[in-house]
Amino acid sequence: MDEHEPKEEQIETDFRNGTITTVGILLAFSLGFITHWAANPLPWEIYHLAAVVPILIGIALQIRALRLLLDTTSLQRRVHERATRIFIAGLIFTACGVGLAMLLDFYDLSTKSAVPGA
Repeated sequence: MDEHEPKEEQIETDFRNGTITTVGILLAFSLGFITHWAANPLPWEIYHLAAVVPILIGIALQIRALRLLLDTTSLQRRVHERATRIFIAGLIFTACGVGLAMLLDFYDLSTKSAVPGA
């Protein structure tokens, strides 16, 4: 090994495996939510895209993070931290989209269940 090249700091494999498990589980919940919401009996409107787009961006970021973590280079601290930052950004996008979806569904239900003429 060349003396001039600093050795890249590594993380423990157990820590990486735990991170992969966490990312996989939360990604599954995100995919499950979008699948469940797509099967919602309320009709979709164009304004629902305001919630769908951030959810899909968040899911794409979570998949990207999982792909990075599954690579053996994710044992390097800088790669692992990058994947973690991408995953957190994905969670934030997904959470914002889910919150907006809940508000839109609440709005749809409240306008459709209002008593006519009241």
